[in-house]
Amino acid sequence: MTRPMKNILSMSSSVDHAHLDGVGMSEPMNAKQPLIVGNPALIMVDWQRGGVYVPGEENGIPLMEGHGDGVVQARKLVTAARAAGVPVIFIQEVHRPDMVDFGRELDGAEDVHCIEGKRSTEIAAEEVDFRPGDYFVPKRRYSAFYGTDLEILLKGLKAQTLILTGGLTDVCVHYTFVDGHQGDYYCRVVEDCVSGSSRAAHDASLNAMEYLQAGACRTSSEILVAFEALKSLVAA
Repeated sequence: MTRPMKNILSMSSSVDHAHLDGVGMSEPMNAKQPLIVGNPALIMVDWQRGGVYVPGEENGIPLMEGHGDGVVQARKLVTAARAAGVPVIFIQEVHRPDMVDFGRELDGAEDVHCIEGKRSTEIAAEEVDFRPGDYFVPKRRYSAFYGTDLEILLKGLKAQTLILTGGLTDVCVHYTFVDGHQGDYYCRVVEDCVSGSSRAAHDASLNAMEYLQAGACRTSSEILVAFEALKSLVAA
């Protein structure tokens, strides 16, 4: 397991916040914040075989064209996070076979999905480098915060910035982002490592998240640069 890093904001180093994002701390309160504030955590939302990313696996949800395109970059983020000492947390949506815990989840466009025990419900371990002993949070609802121990884990890790990847952009990623925002975390979504139920829904959700936190939408290349800076900072 990854131990919590010393708070980045309190560390003296030649690598400052401007290096991580190009934004000074003298900006107005509603200005774009640094990419990483304090300790980050990489949140891998529902990278499951049949959910969004492994072609040919069963799934019961609509997917936008090109839904698997971000998996290569997402794995690079996992590798870079491990190298920089950033905790990686894998989220898995899972439902009981008798469907007693679906609630209102089937009232919309989605069919039955993520049933416990099915291969299609498993984390796509090979694709995203999910390993035994990694932080893992199962959930019964869209938000990774709802009815789970994610909050306890984040507090233990002293995480302040949540970096979200996965799917769906407009469902589980969005609702996890919103709950993180309401819990006063700095939330970032890696726009080339998330996928929506449709292109329109994907784009609208990214816009909605950017509305909540200026600078929330980031590219994987930006995150990789920031993780490399953290690696050097921790080493120093």
